[in-house]
Amino acid sequence: MDKFDLDAPHSTGTTIIGVTYNGGVVLGADSRTSTGVYVANRVSDKITKLTDNVYLCRSGSAADTQIVSDYVRYFLHQHTIQLGQPATVKVAASLVRLLSYNNKDMLQAGLIVGGWDKYNGGKIYGVPLGGTIIEQPFAIGGSGSSYLYGFFDQAWKEGMTKGEAEQLVVKAVSLAIARDGASGGVVRTVIINEEGVTRNFYPGDQLPLWHEELEPQNSLLDIWVAAATGPEPMSM
Repeated sequence: MDKFDLDAPHSTGTTIIGVTYNGGVVLGADSRTSTGVYVANRVSDKITKLTDNVYLCRSGSAADTQIVSDYVRYFLHQHTIQLGQPATVKVAASLVRLLSYNNKDMLQAGLIVGGWDKYNGGKIYGVPLGGTIIEQPFAIGGSGSSYLYGFFDQAWKEGMTKGEAEQLVVKAVSLAIARDGASGGVVRTVIINEEGVTRNFYPGDQLPLWHEELEPQNSLLDIWVAAATGPEPMSM
């Protein structure tokens, strides 16, 4: 039997999306953390809070993206104390870009920064590998994004409502989950606008089904647990 090479580079995968709408932004992500062919965590949260009004979507190496978000959160906290007001989305994205660019030879991180501030409203910034910063009306990243460019060319439109934007994000992530083996689990969304932040959760059995996808089935473990907790047999 072949032995696994533990020192070999692992392929990582995910799907992250940020979309602006008329009044704010919607961020979305799947929940599968993979280490090669092994699913290390099927319900991870890839949308990380930086401030009360700015969130970060993470793809690439989980360790790299977590340490970047930790540093940025710390610097933004100091920034808020010094200025006496929340940091803007652009400031947060610029800090993410600075850390990504200055450490580009050591990091494997593709990031999307999204949020709302009183000066510029809802903004989305993409910070791909290498530390470039790009302001966009929508941004997609991770291995699942390869399946979504044509979909967004057709489905994206200016001036969407909050409901339309969230529906687009959930639909896009579910499509990536269906096509990309490294994306999976559940869909999490974060809506950020003037009123605050709303987090939503969509289990896998509530996502749209795509061509040739099978209906969700109970696993053998679920069936065994249900049988084990059934009624006691009658005593003779």
